[in-house]
Amino acid sequence: MIDLLLATGNRDKVKEIRAKLEGLPYNVRTLDEFPGAPEVVEDRDTLEGNAVKKAIEIAQFSGQLSLADDTGLFVPAIGGEPGVFSSRYAGEDVTYADNVNKLKDRMRDVPDGERGAYFECVIAIAYPDGVVGTASGRVDGVILREPRGKEGFGYDPLFFHEESGATFAELSVARKNEISHRALALDRAKKVLAGLARA
Repeated sequence: MIDLLLATGNRDKVKEIRAKLEGLPYNVRTLDEFPGAPEVVEDRDTLEGNAVKKAIEIAQFSGQLSLADDTGLFVPAIGGEPGVFSSRYAGEDVTYADNVNKLKDRMRDVPDGERGAYFECVIAIAYPDGVVGTASGRVDGVILREPRGKEGFGYDPLFFHEESGATFAELSVARKNEISHRALALDRAKKVLAGLARA
């Protein structure tokens, strides 16, 4: 088994990623096992830039093969917001509800036909020596005027996935893990992991 450190403190992301990587020959570890891990500043202007930065910094700190992701919700009608600032859209140290409420307010006057949006996830996998592989996934949907559902996290209650006929927060974790942007990126990341695997 190869150790794989998840470079995130977000327990919801850890849960999703663990479930998706089940069955692979990797011993999935978390930052809880590495006291003093740096708080990586997400100061790049792309999802890929942030994901790569996080993966490399955590890999170099821990000496472990590390997997990081950066995910954003992009709404063209409001200039692509919240984009790379999705997790801190309403400010630093905010709740999911704070971000959802800001997006609702920002889109109050956007007509129904112009509320399209997409989630994008970029995953970076890095060795301590700086070897990096990336994979990405995207899912399109519509931003609702009011949140629906109790599952998921982040903007899931506002993101209506038309193919499923439900918001991401109305889907089970298992179903979301089959179709989400992170699921698509992780499916592609499995091939990256296979290519990076070192005996």
